[in-house]
Amino acid sequence: MPEVEKTRKKKAKEGFMQGVMTLMFSQVLIKVLGLVYTMYLTNREGFGDIGNGITAGAYQIYALLLTISSIGVPNAISKLVSERNALGDYKGANRIFKIAFATFALIGLVGSLMLFFGAHVIANQWLQVPEAEMTLVALSPAVFFVAIASVMRGYFNGRQTLTVTARSQTLEQIFKTLLTIIIVEIVAIISNLSTKWMAAGANLATALSTFLGFGYLYLYYKTIRKEVAQEIKQTQNYKYERVKDIVKKILLVSVPIALTAIMSSLNKNIDSFTVVRSLKGFMPEAEATAQYGILGWKVDTLTSLPLSINVAFATALVPAISAAKAKKDKKTIQKRTSFSLLTSMLIGLPCTVGMIIFARTNFITIVSKRK
Repeated sequence: MPEVEKTRKKKAKEGFMQGVMTLMFSQVLIKVLGLVYTMYLTNREGFGDIGNGITAGAYQIYALLLTISSIGVPNAISKLVSERNALGDYKGANRIFKIAFATFALIGLVGSLMLFFGAHVIANQWLQVPEAEMTLVALSPAVFFVAIASVMRGYFNGRQTLTVTARSQTLEQIFKTLLTIIIVEIVAIISNLSTKWMAAGANLATALSTFLGFGYLYLYYKTIRKEVAQEIKQTQNYKYERVKDIVKKILLVSVPIALTAIMSSLNKNIDSFTVVRSLKGFMPEAEATAQYGILGWKVDTLTSLPLSINVAFATALVPAISAAKAKKDKKTIQKRTSFSLLTSMLIGLPCTVGMIIFARTNFITIVSKRK
């Protein structure tokens, strides 16, 4: 048996639970760090809920473009790569990665340019929050870097090296937390506590952190290039596919996932278009923006925390099940799916009950932080 195949079998035995635990820890840490910088921004003089409202409105537009350009992509590439690797077609797996990288680099670039050049129209006419224009401009490069980073994460997940994805996401969030505090403090001093520019600074930190997260993935890929080259030499069952067919396969898997995420994103965008617009008839614009800041930033942060656990299982299951399916290993598919569903319910149900029981306490806590 080739050395590459021995290594793969060893990884398969260790990989699933190790990957799930690593991803779960990573997702929880990411959410905790998110709460840290959200609390900092909310309590920072000159930012508060008005700054949250400006940031949240811009972020929802960014999230919609992000959904189109990258949601579903990691799972699609993970599925295709793990299937090829399971059959020994390492050359085919690497070719899928390269074609996907080029395709979504182009899609991400288009998304970034749309956000950059459309910032004025979006802020003034769609959101009716003129202060959000610079936050959209600051966020625009992030669409490109997230798109290509998503492809790389999908490739590493397909190779069942889930710890790489976990580390890159954790590092990205650490950078985001630190850079948010540093940049907002610098901007606060330079702009004399201008909320608009502080909000732009917070979103610039997001863009820089996505670049640094991609940088980690790229550096890791460079370290395994020799290993990948060795695998390609030992390729078995290579199946040539046209570029058009590979792109079609990726889209057939990623588009349904993206459509589900787009519906969720559209709901939040409807809020961003309507909440401030509607509330301005009953209160000053600044107060309307602050109220939207509570809904779009604080509440979403709290409610999304339990969902982070499911992300770990979803990410780990795709390559594991795809590889097992390629080998027609129904027992592994059933075992891992049942375990993941049971664990998700055991974690998710207490979180649901807790949110219901302590909803008033949570609400009072986050609102009391308002300036």
